[in-house]
Amino acid sequence: MVDSRSRTRASIVESAARLLREHGADAVTTRAVAQAAGMQAPTIYRFFEDKEALLDAVAEHVLATYVSSKTVAEDSGDPIADLRAGWDAHIDFGLANAALFGLLIDPARGGGSPAAAAGLEVLRARVRRVAAIGRLRVPERRAVELIHAAGTGALLTLLATPPQQRDPGLADAMYDAVLRSILTGAPALPTDDATAAAVAFRAVAPRLTDLSDAERALLTEWLDRAAGAV
Repeated sequence: MVDSRSRTRASIVESAARLLREHGADAVTTRAVAQAAGMQAPTIYRFFEDKEALLDAVAEHVLATYVSSKTVAEDSGDPIADLRAGWDAHIDFGLANAALFGLLIDPARGGGSPAAAAGLEVLRARVRRVAAIGRLRVPERRAVELIHAAGTGALLTLLATPPQQRDPGLADAMYDAVLRSILTGAPALPTDDATAAAVAFRAVAPRLTDLSDAERALLTEWLDRAAGAV
């Protein structure tokens, strides 16, 4: 049975998590959290010594909820498909929880998080199942580290870019690149001379001084489309 103190603490954390998700870390003030939770501000200090302690609790709560859903996800019987599903879920979670992701990549927070450790263990288990069917070309630890680093890097890049300017295929391209480095029998990158030519031309297009700014912009847009960048 949950006691009154536990309910009060949960209400504070959930209210702070909602503020963090909707308005960012700067919005998680003692006054704002207290108002959202329907209590007086001094009450919060009976549970958390400062804002940083509260943010730590929020990060742990949200991440633990997410990791729990990953842990109970059924094994589809296809380790490669399960690995991809885990990647997609990670990207979706990071994009939907931008402020929280910013907290978790701070080593001072994420490094000591039980939920973060549990999340990595879920990834290790999925990689281990891939290894068990003979599809890994690198040690399990290297595969886990590559996937983790690639996922973090892809999210950082996407979150640093205005939503309307994000490359929708970036995360998929990053995942495919990782698969080619860790799996046996991974599809090779298709050879496309036309795409390579478009990429090369795109690199020099800004230096075509005989064109007007509008013409260079239009040419660049066409070349981006030809190279599959948009």
